[in-house]
Amino acid sequence: MDATGVAARATDLWKVYGSGEAQVIALRGVNVELERGRFTAVMGPSGSGKSTLMHCLAGLDSVTRGRVCIGDTEVTGLGDAGLTRLRRDKVGFVFQQFNLLPTLTAAENILLPLAIAGRKPDRQWYDTVIDTVGLRDRLGHRPAQLSGGQQQRVACARAMVARPDVIFADEPTGNLDSRSGAEVLAFLRRSVRDYGQTVVMVTHDPNAASQADRVIFLEDGQIVDEMRDPTPEAVLDRLKGLDASAAAPDAAATTNAGGSDRRC
Repeated sequence: MDATGVAARATDLWKVYGSGEAQVIALRGVNVELERGRFTAVMGPSGSGKSTLMHCLAGLDSVTRGRVCIGDTEVTGLGDAGLTRLRRDKVGFVFQQFNLLPTLTAAENILLPLAIAGRKPDRQWYDTVIDTVGLRDRLGHRPAQLSGGQQQRVACARAMVARPDVIFADEPTGNLDSRSGAEVLAFLRRSVRDYGQTVVMVTHDPNAASQADRVIFLEDGQIVDEMRDPTPEAVLDRLKGLDASAAAPDAAATTNAGGSDRRC
């Protein structure tokens, strides 16, 4: 991993969909560094580019211009085989839809990424993860036999068991009730605090964002602010202040900032 303590980095990152009159600029020259061993939340109005940013950082979507790095690996320079290895070995994912295989037990779902990679689990670490998510008595159950909160905790354990450089979580509490959501957030928080995991979470919920060490705010495809040691009230106030109908960026923003030459 990057010796400077940066788990992931975007440099002069642009993402453009379509062309001509149908063109949509989702990200406009984003520069951001995500610190290793920290919990970062990404927030913004609908259409601000927060999920697009996460997908580009995680290698789930290509970029139009700029660089993305996970540790010292340049994501934007990888072919299909390299991206597959990156997602398997360096990145963990937690999504709003739990994405569990219905025919597998909780334990089998958790170990699936390692099984696909042909790797045996570190049993001590596996036990630590299982105890952290509190699912030891549910490991033999299939997803249909689990509550929504339990399914999402299985998804969190699956993301963490391979010890990835970064866990990306896209609205991980979006389909959960408040109690289940709090359990999932507590797990993510503990994975950072106790085990040094790096977590990047997209959310629209100020209460969820307040669990993070740092909140990054996007508007119209650009980072417009950030907040350290957030509280729900402070996050909500900042969200209210974002003007989703802000004027288009000036012409200077469309020029190459030169940051894309920075190496991972």
